[in-house]
Amino acid sequence: MNKFLRSALLISIVSLTAFTSYAQDNLINSLSKNQSEISKQSFTFTPIINLTNTSIKNQGSSGTCWSYSTNSFLESEMIKAGRSAVDLSEMFIVRNSYIEKGKNYVRMHGAVTLGDGGALHDVINMYAKYGIVPQEVYTGLNYGTDVNRFGEMAAIQEGVLSAVVKNPNNVLTPNWIKAYTAVIDSYLGEAPEKFTYNGKSYTPQTFAKEVVGLNPQDYIEISSFKDQPLYQKFVLMVPDNWSFDQVYNVKMNELTDIIDNALKSGHTVAWATDVSEKGFSWKNGIAYVPARDFSMMNDTEKASMFNGPKPELKITEDMRQKAFNNYETTDDHGMHIVGLAKDQNGKEYYIVKNSWGESNDYKGYLYVTKTFVQYKTTSILLNKKGLPKDIRQKLKI
Repeated sequence: MNKFLRSALLISIVSLTAFTSYAQDNLINSLSKNQSEISKQSFTFTPIINLTNTSIKNQGSSGTCWSYSTNSFLESEMIKAGRSAVDLSEMFIVRNSYIEKGKNYVRMHGAVTLGDGGALHDVINMYAKYGIVPQEVYTGLNYGTDVNRFGEMAAIQEGVLSAVVKNPNNVLTPNWIKAYTAVIDSYLGEAPEKFTYNGKSYTPQTFAKEVVGLNPQDYIEISSFKDQPLYQKFVLMVPDNWSFDQVYNVKMNELTDIIDNALKSGHTVAWATDVSEKGFSWKNGIAYVPARDFSMMNDTEKASMFNGPKPELKITEDMRQKAFNNYETTDDHGMHIVGLAKDQNGKEYYIVKNSWGESNDYKGYLYVTKTFVQYKTTSILLNKKGLPKDIRQKLKI
C-alpha cells in the first residue's frame, strides 16, 4: 500500500471512530436526558415512617456534610425530646473542630488528615466540649458570600500548619495556635463568648444545656466490618477520623435492623456513606445497587438506570469488606436518615435528607435502598434509646 493510500485510510478510520464516539455520546446524553425527565414519574413512594426534621440546608463549596447531617440529626433529637427545634450553627461546630484538628495535625507531625472533612462523632465531641449556638448567632459567612466557600481558607490553613510542622525555630512557640485560629476566625468569624437569644443571655455551654438540652453521652456510633471483633469498639480506619474515635462493630444486616428500630421508636439516624457509586443519583434522588455491573450494561441500560425500580445485587459481608479494603467504599459523605418508604412494588427505601440544597427531584431528599445502606455505610450515629434490645445486650450498653 503506498503512502497516499495509507494516509487516506488512516484519516478515514480516525474520522469514523470520532463520528461513532460522537454519535454514541449524543445517544447516551439524549437517552439520559429523556430518562431523567421521566425518572420521578417512574417511582411511586408511599411513606411508612416520616419523622419531623428541619429545613434543607446547603453546605456550599465546603466538605462539611458531617456537620450539616449531624446538626440536622440533633435538631430532630430536640423535636423527639419535646423541645422546639433550633436552627443550630453548623459552622460553630466546624470552627471548633478545625481548631482541634489543627492541634492534632501538629501533634502528629502532619501525618494525619487535614482538609474540610470530618466524622459524625466530631459534632457530638465539639458539642460536649464547646457547646452550641443558633445559626443566627454564628453563620460562618464572614467574608461576603451567601454560602460556604472554603478553598482559600483551607489553603491558608494548610500553609500555616505545614510551616509549624517544619519547626523552623527548632522549638514550637505558643503563638502558632493563635495564628492558626486567627486564619479560621478571619473567614468564619470569632466564636461568641456570650449572646442573646429570645431575650435571654447565654454562653454556648449554657445554650447547649438549657435550650438544646441533649446529653452527648446518649449517642453511639456503629459500623460493620468482618476484620474486627463483633460487638466491641474499634478505631474506624478512615481518613476523616482524625480524632481516632472508636465505634461499635455489628453484623452487616444489623446495621439496617438498628436503623429500622430507631425510626420505629421515633429517632432519626445520622449516616456516613460512599456516594461515588453508579447506583447513586443525586439528580434523580435514588440510590441502589444494580444487579448488573455498570461496565457490562449497554447504552440504553445505563441511560435508564433510574427509570423505575430495578433488581439489586445481593450483598454479602465479604463483598462489603472487600469494597472497603479496595477503597471502593470510602467516607465520602454524611446525610440524615429521617424515615422509611416503600415503592410501588412494596420494596422499602430510607428517606434521606441531604445538605446540597433543593436541587434534585425530591427537593433535597432521596430514597435509598437497604441494600445500598448495608453495602456502602461507613458508620451510623444514633441515640442509644433507638437500639434494639438484643443489640444493646450484645454491646453491653
